[in-house]
Amino acid sequence: MFDWLVQNGWALWLVVFLILAGIEMLTLDLFFIMMSAGALAALASSFMGAQLWLQIIVFCVVALAMIVFIRPVALNHLHKDHDEHSTNIDRLIGHSAVVVQAVTEHSGLVKIGGDTWTARTRGPAELSAGQAVVVGAIEGATAVVSLPGTSFSPGSPSAAAGH
Repeated sequence: MFDWLVQNGWALWLVVFLILAGIEMLTLDLFFIMMSAGALAALASSFMGAQLWLQIIVFCVVALAMIVFIRPVALNHLHKDHDEHSTNIDRLIGHSAVVVQAVTEHSGLVKIGGDTWTARTRGPAELSAGQAVVVGAIEGATAVVSLPGTSFSPGSPSAAAGH
């Protein structure tokens, strides 16, 4: 069996690569994929006729180099500016909207872009149909709107009460 592995080291490295790549698909932490790159390098050295001991050294060196040098860069790239990206809903804040159905502090409808949203105001003001408003916040599936030029205070009592 050992003689077969020495003569067909490529098969061993192919299996190691597939196992490590499979584990990476389950963990998604960019650790096992770096080791699988080492297995691919060992597979290449096997095709070039390297001895088994040299293939093992190639695997270890390439896997270690990938983990030490490439993985941190890849992780930084994946997590770069993660907090600065707005979701689609966050992008609606500050956009103008048109009141479709009168908006009070409890109910109403507005059209934002091409979509109709349930809406409400922060205070007792009532906004009539056809008025232009600005989206100040999105709470669940409800847009909190106000008249343009009106300062929006997210810390108002109705916001604290969860309305």
